[in-house]
Amino acid sequence: MKIGIVCPYSLDRPGGVQLHVTNLADALIDIGHDVRVLAPSASGMPVPGYVDPAGRSFPVSYNGSVARIKFGIIAAARVRVWLREGKFDVVHLHEPGAFSLALIAMWARRGPTVATFHTSNDSSAIMRLAKPFIKPGMEVLDARIAVSPSADRTIKEHLRLDATHIIPNGVSTKAFIGAPPKRSWQGTRDRPTIGILGRLDEPRKGLGDFLDMIPLVRDRHPGARFLVAGRYSNRVGSKILAAGAENVGELDESLKQRFMSSVDVYCAPNAGGESFGIVLVEAMAAGAAVVASDLAAFRDVATAQGGEPCIALHKVGDAEDLARKVTDLLGDAPTRIALARRGQRCGALFDWDKVAPRIEATYREAIRMNAEH
Repeated sequence: MKIGIVCPYSLDRPGGVQLHVTNLADALIDIGHDVRVLAPSASGMPVPGYVDPAGRSFPVSYNGSVARIKFGIIAAARVRVWLREGKFDVVHLHEPGAFSLALIAMWARRGPTVATFHTSNDSSAIMRLAKPFIKPGMEVLDARIAVSPSADRTIKEHLRLDATHIIPNGVSTKAFIGAPPKRSWQGTRDRPTIGILGRLDEPRKGLGDFLDMIPLVRDRHPGARFLVAGRYSNRVGSKILAAGAENVGELDESLKQRFMSSVDVYCAPNAGGESFGIVLVEAMAAGAAVVASDLAAFRDVATAQGGEPCIALHKVGDAEDLARKVTDLLGDAPTRIALARRGQRCGALFDWDKVAPRIEATYREAIRMNAEH
């Protein structure tokens, strides 16, 4: 198939949707498809050869974060030319509810079209305001995908639509399974390491709760080390050091894999706005025991394989409960190891070798549905 994928957010900044789009393109190319990706991207920025840059983006606040998008008359003309010249068998839009290239492509659709919804949000003023503009286009899509049951509930509640398929984000778990630990990050019995990673300037990522739990955990485990990795400002970096944690800084993919394989416990104390939790799957695949806030999206991941949860969940926004969960795991090695092993088995469910064929099947269904109409 010749497949066109539209990414709403700029490739200039890392993010879950951008990572999903580029990894999906790689997975589809690996199984023999011809793939092009249209995405905002600053001039001169290195991008994969299958990406057609749509030009510079601008920042907007969306879903508790800052997204860089491209919209307007020039963007609309670019999308229409790309769709016309691409002659795609199917076009796959990501997050068409945001004012972005994906929304324009939904309006300008020329053939079989699939959309994936990533957002999980109980209350979205933007989606409510945009509903009259976006719902008519979404109703005539040939297939809709939600990345989790909570993302499906979001479009159901805001738009009165159902996803035709619930297909999780894919994760390249094999790279995390085999990642060698880094000695300077690796914990020992007397000095276990607890890690967090992400865009930690965003309050919704829960860095404050992570730092607040440090003295509570050290009351029971005085040798515990707390590692903080990701993108954050100098001001946030100063808070990290003042709390007694160690700054690791921003990591490339290879170092991120080693970081996850080095920590004994990985924490995701996010406050909200999450639709899936790629970082949870990465940490589980690497063999870390994962403690995460009890968000609906994280609960979906924790219970994906049935049976006992593969993640220890704590009350959202509760640093004391987070500390209790971490302390219990550090004090009970057999329980921590059992949780980590369940996590690795669960993480395998999200590998691209399982997810990509499901998306490929959805494309074929969309093509068939479009032909029948």
